[in-house]
Amino acid sequence: MKTITINVSEPVYAEFRAASRTLGQPTSQLIREAMELYRNERLRPRQDLSNFTPRSVGRVIEPLTTNDDLLDEMMDGQP
Repeated sequence: MKTITINVSEPVYAEFRAASRTLGQPTSQLIREAMELYRNERLRPRQDLSNFTPRSVGRVIEPLTTNDDLLDEMMDGQP
């Protein structure tokens, strides 16, 4: 773990200290969790599949029929 020094406003720090007393966790732990949340939501956001553009993987080799069971193919060799 890397030690860093940050400057925060008094009101922000006071809220973190109050929350740390209420939750029984160190203030530093709450700040680490807040940084991790920021990292996950803002620095590395997950893509929403509704905005996903499909990529072509080539031509269709054999069209699917109503009797095809893709799950068996995908799970081949797995419990």
